Amino acid sequence: MANASYLPEEFQVIYPTNLTEEFWDRCNRQELAFQRCSDCGTFRHPPMPFCYNCHSFATEWVPVSGEGTVFTFTIVTHPLSPSLSEVVPYNVALVEFPDAPGVRLASNVVDAEPEEMKTGMAVRLHWEGPINGQTMPRFEKA
Repeated sequence: MANASYLPEEFQVIYPTNLTEEFWDRCNRQELAFQRCSDCGTFRHPPMPFCYNCHSFATEWVPVSGEGTVFTFTIVTHPLSPSLSEVVPYNVALVEFPDAPGVRLASNVVDAEPEEMKTGMAVRLHWEGPINGQTMPRFEKA
């Protein structure tokens, strides 16, 4: 599935902000990393200017292994656009990471059939792309 797109390219356009640019730049280098408070150690995603736990502005980016579990998911069966009619059903999963407590990343499990998706399913990082100039973090069954 290398460089193949799980969803149509038109649905994978990223518009980074000053807060998310670092996350997406690291993805382009195939490094999954999340923001962490340098003072209290609280991880957060999406990136924010300050820590929601201790209100510190001290921030660092910490790479993670890419091993995770599906926290929850949905199976999309109704195409929201004609270009999605060829890919339904597809999954949208929230993946959580043991090495980044509290972080959940919305993505897809690219090699899982709808009936295989389960809460708690172990997954591992799978880089997709670049698509529209952006490498996307996706997941495969572990």
